[in-house]
Amino acid sequence: MKANTPYLRIGIQYYKIINQPLSKDTIRRIVPWNKDAIIIDELDAKASQSEIRDFLKTIPKFDGFCIRPNHLEYQREIDGFYNSYEPFNHKSKPGQCDLTIQFLKHIFNEQIDYGLDYLKLILEKPEQILPILCLVSKDRETGKTTFLDWLKAIYCDNMTINSNQDFESTFNSDWATKLIIGIDETFLEKKEIGEKLKHLSTAKRFKLEAKNKDKKETEFFGKFIMCSNNENSFIRIDKEETRYWVRKVPSIPSDSKTDNFLSKLIKEIPAFLQFLIDRPLSTKCKTRMWFDAKELETDALKSLKYRSKGLLELELENVIKEYIEGFELDAAKLSSYDLISMLKGSSIRGINRHQIETILRENWGLESKNSSYPYYSWIDNGNGDMYKHSSTRKRRFYTIPIELFQEIGSNKNEKNGQANYDASKMAVDTVDSRKKVVK
Repeated sequence: MKANTPYLRIGIQYYKIINQPLSKDTIRRIVPWNKDAIIIDELDAKASQSEIRDFLKTIPKFDGFCIRPNHLEYQREIDGFYNSYEPFNHKSKPGQCDLTIQFLKHIFNEQIDYGLDYLKLILEKPEQILPILCLVSKDRETGKTTFLDWLKAIYCDNMTINSNQDFESTFNSDWATKLIIGIDETFLEKKEIGEKLKHLSTAKRFKLEAKNKDKKETEFFGKFIMCSNNENSFIRIDKEETRYWVRKVPSIPSDSKTDNFLSKLIKEIPAFLQFLIDRPLSTKCKTRMWFDAKELETDALKSLKYRSKGLLELELENVIKEYIEGFELDAAKLSSYDLISMLKGSSIRGINRHQIETILRENWGLESKNSSYPYYSWIDNGNGDMYKHSSTRKRRFYTIPIELFQEIGSNKNEKNGQANYDASKMAVDTVDSRKKVVK
């Protein structure tokens, strides 16, 4: 392929390679281009037919497109097909990458080995499905956006950084062929967007859709990385969901900040790539997303799942907790009728038994029992004093233990963790991480 020509011929169709601006990025695109336009743009108006034919012969020819991500042994042409995955721009070489390791310890903290494995897998096994990485924090100057910009500097045209609007659009040709799809300042309210993300995170093939073009099936290798200041509400996910890796990132300590931080990280890219290549994986492939979901579980993920519940479920939890705590019980024994009565003071209207029992059975895993049970209430004794009253009711009821609603604890490392920027300790940590080899 001629290095300086922006044109291609794929089958019988001519194309031009262009750089299209996006809201937060540019994207290298290959778009159909008319042969006559190429001739007008590139040749003198008096060019002969022979000169035109000779020029057109210089345009590289391929039988079709394919996508084969590879960073260490890249090929542009594969069996006569044009590999639309872009070449890897960096060469690894031995050197120091202490600042990069420090930065990654700040991002991944107690999960640094998983973080390094994640980055090694992207480099060496780009076709491997990986979890959706979410970096969240309401604090400022945490390094979330820097992490995206740093990865963009490594993977260049094989990564895109999108806005919410870019991702929510029905047209996906600007990101569907990318290895890494970053979404900065993420806030995806619609449930269908979460479902779309879940599907794509494990999809092997995908329908590429461009404006004024028919849908076209293509292979999909995308890894999603989302950054958000909305720790508990940037997306809604179910409590059983295993495809998300959510990390709460603290602010970078003021004494650890440095000028031109991203530029310094970029200078260390060759040495960091060599570090990743030399470093053995600390984990084995356990699931289709490589990692066991339990390994990646964090308090930030638990908190997000907790706050992803519907309004009725949250209100139901509140009234049951008040009932249990108010009457000093270990568990509440309540029927759906009792709960409807207890919810009358809430702002939710049109509540029915089916909605409540769906939450009790399907969301909380409870079973009802048809028997007698004690029901407690507060009674005014006529003198303005309230006393606890117990009565016996008989109908189908649920036993709801207080443990079901215990507040999610805060992991000390996630809540108060500060990145360790001590160079001597970092050197020890780096050596330790190299020792954690999969047997």
